[in-house]
Amino acid sequence: MNQTANLAPPTDTVVFPSKVDAWLAVVIVASAVISLGAATALLMVEAPGRWLWAGLLVLLGAVLPLWLMRSTRYTLSGKELKVVSGPFRWRVPLGGIRSVTPTRNPLSSPALSLDRLRIEYGRKDWIMVSPRDPQAFGRELQKRRVLHIGD
Repeated sequence: MNQTANLAPPTDTVVFPSKVDAWLAVVIVASAVISLGAATALLMVEAPGRWLWAGLLVLLGAVLPLWLMRSTRYTLSGKELKVVSGPFRWRVPLGGIRSVTPTRNPLSSPALSLDRLRIEYGRKDWIMVSPRDPQAFGRELQKRRVLHIGD
């Protein structure tokens, strides 16, 4: 048995912000500007429900994308990886991680770059993340995973 499995888990919390690809940042900011412009134009005309539609447009086209860009992060704490992206949250038990592999898969995920890590955990679950410093993230994740063998 690996002797490190009996060590106490690290109590410190390490936060890794998401890498943001420049092209994606441009798309998100452009989306916000266009949505705000469209909402402003909508409010200039007399139309039923214009305030509702303008509000939805601002919320979905500007607030949500900017929130995702500003808040996407990966936190290693205790026995889990916590992933936060805007209003969305995931918790990945470190002891349940089966593999971590680099990928450029463009599927929707809490990753703001195509330089991603696919984390497989549990029976069939997976998530893709894009930490700004993938090497440091990988080292910290591996260090914590070794301490949780057998959990």
